[in-house]
Parts: sequence; C-alpha cells; structure tokens
Amino acid sequence: MAKSHENVKALGWAARDTSGVLSPFNFSKRLTGEKDVQFKVSYCGICHADLHQLKNEWSNSIYPMVPGHEVVGVVTEIGSKVEKFKIGDKVGAGCLVGSCQKCEDCDNDLKNYFPDQILTYNDVYSDGTTTYGGYSDIMVTDEHYVVHWPENLPMEAAPLLCAGITTYSPLKYVGLDKPGMHIGVVALAFGTKVTVISTSLSKKDKAIEHLGANSFLVSCDPVQMQAATGSLDGIIDTVSAIHPLLPLINLLKTHGKLVMLGAPEKPLELPVFPLLLGRKLVVGSQIGGIKETQEMVYFTAKHNITPGAEVVPMDYVNTALERLLKSDVKYRFVLDIDNTLNKS
Repeated sequence: MAKSHENVKALGWAARDTSGVLSPFNFSKRLTGEKDVQFKVSYCGICHADLHQLKNEWSNSIYPMVPGHEVVGVVTEIGSKVEKFKIGDKVGAGCLVGSCQKCEDCDNDLKNYFPDQILTYNDVYSDGTTTYGGYSDIMVTDEHYVVHWPENLPMEAAPLLCAGITTYSPLKYVGLDKPGMHIGVVALAFGTKVTVISTSLSKKDKAIEHLGANSFLVSCDPVQMQAATGSLDGIIDTVSAIHPLLPLINLLKTHGKLVMLGAPEKPLELPVFPLLLGRKLVVGSQIGGIKETQEMVYFTAKHNITPGAEVVPMDYVNTALERLLKSDVKYRFVLDIDNTLNKS
C-alpha cells in the first residue's frame, strides 16, 4: 500500500507535566514514508524508565509525553521501498527509532551507543517533530528499527523489547552464556546455573518455582553471603536504587563479571581493591542493537521464554505506575492497547 496523503491521526495517553499523570491525548503521526512501517499497537510494556521520564528525574523530559518503548502490533501500511515487512505482519519496536546509520557504531549494529540516537519517545525526530511512544494506537517507524515478531511468541511478551534485550545483550557480550556457568538471574536457556539474589526472602518461592532459578540468596543475610563467596561467574545487577557493590563483588569468582543494568540517580561507590585481587570486571550495558534484538526475539520464541506480566487496561495506567514505584508487580505491567485504549 502506498503512503497516506495526510498525517496519521493517533490517540494515546500523555503526561503534561512532572506530576507524571497520564490522560487521553490526540495527536498526529508523520506520513508513512517510503521506508516506513505503520502498525496498529496491540500491547505495550510499562518500563521503569517510563517512571523516570514521566517525572523528569533525568532532567530531559519533553511534554506532552506519550511513553512506551516495548511496543508490539500488526502492520497496517508500508512505504513503497519497504523490503522486510508486509501488511499483516506481527512486529515489534523497542527503544530506538533513529540513528545516523553511517558511523562505526551503526555499522557494527551498536546504534544503541550512538550518541545522537533518536529514542522512541521523549526525543526529537530528524524532521523536528517530537517522538511519541507506544502508549498509543499507532506507530510509524523506519523499517530499520522494527523487528519481526514470531507467531508462536505471545504479543503480551512486549517487555522483551527493552527488559529482554537489556539482559540478553550483556550476557552474550561478556561471555556469560556458556553452559555450566553459575550466574545471577535469567539465563537458564543458555544452560547456566542461576542464583537469584534479593533482599527479600518472600521472593524465593516465585524465583525457584516460577522463574526456574536453581537457588536463592538473601543479600542481607551475612551468613548466606559469606557461604556464597567466590561462587559466581557473573552477576546481572538490575537495581536502580542506591546499593552497595562490595557484597556482590565478593560473590564473584576470579575473573568474575558484575554487569550493571540499573541506572541509580546518584553515583555508586566502587571498591577497587577486591577487583584487583581477583581480576574482576564491572561492566555497564544498555539495550542492544536491532540485529541483536531480532536475534533475542527469535531465541526467546525458540526456547518458549516469556516475561512474567500483568496485563492491564489503558485506563489503569496511572495505578500501574504507582504500583511500579512501590515494586508492587510480578514482574512487568503490559498495557492491552488494542482492546482497551479506545474504550478508556
């Protein structure tokens, strides 16, 4: 189908100020360009980053803001030069919708590290318009930043497009995807042994019975932590709050790797001496490139991996965000856009 002749009318929920409270918002998407894919949004995950952006906690918020960068839907229109997608395809869009596609990072599928990347929401597109995310009924995105969504993967698994790739990418990069390794959290499909590390004993049953972890470690129990010293090949640290790193570093074997995925508002204290003694590494990582994201989606479909999610209607979004702030969710909220947005 050729592109439309007028701007695409869209409906979403937007925040107008730092209160972060969302309400219905009518806006327009750009014309479907020759390399664009337009798709009807079915589901959109609620990411913890949405909270930070909605309340301007990172001091870069643009209002009105339509959040959402874990977006899955069905293609309704394609541009004349689109090669990879057709109308009716199930697709996903994650955190990025633009980059230069010319630099070394872009050439190496590291667009997520390109300094002037264009984010799916709360950013300015190359034509000067504000980017609006997946808390809406329509997305228009360059096909280069869209991934195929397998038929056997539930569309409610939308959080894979941020939370999933954010974990998958560093596991692959730092070599924690080898069978027999012992690491912290979410890597069972690689054949690794997994220990969940938490401050709360109440999460033990869910971690072992529902997430398939091999063991559970209470980080505030000095006896347990001492017994586990030097036992892990790697740790995936997703905590966004201020927390001590020394207890985690002590859990690592020689050459162990601590991978930081959370983004605390203030700098963390990094003890260097224990790193020197064991040639241990502390590594940061964020999301992944588009090629790697597609690889991750196919991987999760093949191994039947889906995130634990609580699917909620669009008009529940403010309550969901309040609950997320209190960590009152097991384990991600997903908005049912297709069935509830126009009824909210």
